[in-house]
Amino acid sequence: MAAFSLVVTPESLSRPAFFGGIALAFVVTGLAVLVPWTEANKRWAIILPILDIFAIIGVREGETQLGAGLFLVFPIIWMSRNFRLSGAVGGVLLATALLWTTWAFSDSTLAITDFSSLVLLPLTLSFIATTIYATSRRTTGQRVLLRQQASLTEAAFARARRQERSLDEILNAVEFGVIAFNRQGSVTLINDAHRASLVEFGAPRAAIVHPTAYQSDRITPFPESSRPFSRALNGQSFENLTIWVGEPGTRQVAFSVTSRSLTTQSGEPDGGVIVLRDVTAELEAIQARDDLVASVSHELRTPLTSILGYLELALDDDELQPDTHRMVDIAHRNSERLLSLVTDLLTAASDADKRMPLKFETCDIATIVRQAVDDQRPVAANRGITLTAVAEETTITSADPLRIRQVVDNLLSNAIKYNRDGGRVVVSASSGVDDVIVNVADTGVGLTPEEQSHLFDRFYRTESARASSTQGTGLGMGITRDIVRQHGGELTVQSERGVGSTFVMTLPGLPESP
Repeated sequence: MAAFSLVVTPESLSRPAFFGGIALAFVVTGLAVLVPWTEANKRWAIILPILDIFAIIGVREGETQLGAGLFLVFPIIWMSRNFRLSGAVGGVLLATALLWTTWAFSDSTLAITDFSSLVLLPLTLSFIATTIYATSRRTTGQRVLLRQQASLTEAAFARARRQERSLDEILNAVEFGVIAFNRQGSVTLINDAHRASLVEFGAPRAAIVHPTAYQSDRITPFPESSRPFSRALNGQSFENLTIWVGEPGTRQVAFSVTSRSLTTQSGEPDGGVIVLRDVTAELEAIQARDDLVASVSHELRTPLTSILGYLELALDDDELQPDTHRMVDIAHRNSERLLSLVTDLLTAASDADKRMPLKFETCDIATIVRQAVDDQRPVAANRGITLTAVAEETTITSADPLRIRQVVDNLLSNAIKYNRDGGRVVVSASSGVDDVIVNVADTGVGLTPEEQSHLFDRFYRTESARASSTQGTGLGMGITRDIVRQHGGELTVQSERGVGSTFVMTLPGLPESP
């Protein structure tokens, strides 16, 4: 502006107002550059646009032809943006006041040409100040919101990092191995326990799983497609799959492997996790227990065989009194049952998958039930338990009578053992259209739903059984149900804690003759 005026109207520079305004603009520019406007003295920076307004008014009054009043827009924008409402209002009022004051002291009459400078320019400055203030306020609100969101995001990231570190510490502190992988099948986590296991069995440093996994015989390797890691990558979930690692003939370790597939909130596959738990000690303990049971059972068979032999000789003696003969006969039948139980125990301990041999013949289930009840009456009477048999005259079917007697004896024995003194046991046998049904109902301690779900598991004993003085192996109910199922039937239980239990044995009936 100064250069243009020097060329076109050199006399402008001689006017004090014009020259003073130009000089003041240069001074203010120097102040803006040289003064360190830090946060501490930032509020004093409003002096700069105020001085700019005075400088522009001076240049305008010194040379009206230049239209320098338009430059008032810049300090007004500055004040509206940086000093909010007070800056916007104050800047417009100051500029308007100076415009009107300079006109008042100019001794000129009001003309139509003054409308643009005295009315239109203040209105324009007011509009610009309002727009800048509103925009600045909205921008400031957005900036505050973004700053809050950034703070929340940083806090979330920090919390996620802490949780990740905590998870890493927890997973590395546990004794079981953990492998996690994403939806692409890339491994994202291997904890220290699994890495230590890999190193122990000579796996390469970059290995994820053991070189070879063997099946339960410890010799046959799993096919690659059947290995737990391969199945997990294919999206399969499974529990307690036992594998053996370590070469045959050397130290081997058993792992129980469980896999779980992970999904996103929308249900899409999102990788999975595999957990490997060392169960070597448990399996070896089970094997040692089975060996002990097998050894004890084997040793019991010899004296039982001798007892049975002498009881048979006694039964052949014609000089026995009827009462004595009856008692010896009961002893003989129970010795046979005991030998059968010992044999079953030996079989269960040595080979869990071996089926018991059965000798099917036509037999009367009602007679078996009545004999079993008669044999158990003395035991029930000792505790004041009422033992009742409700059996049809005949209930004929094809079964192994010795094994069915074993089932009924076991159900009766449990009904008496776990009954309360003075309780009641009712045994019934009836024939249906296609089956034979035996019910054993008692008024004993009953079973919880959890106990009912595990009642037929091998070596399982209920909480009440463990707490009582009654001895047991936990094999009886499992063997009992296996016998019933080998007959093509089923054994179920209905029970309520503190009320009693009812065991229902269902056997196929004899097919109708053509």
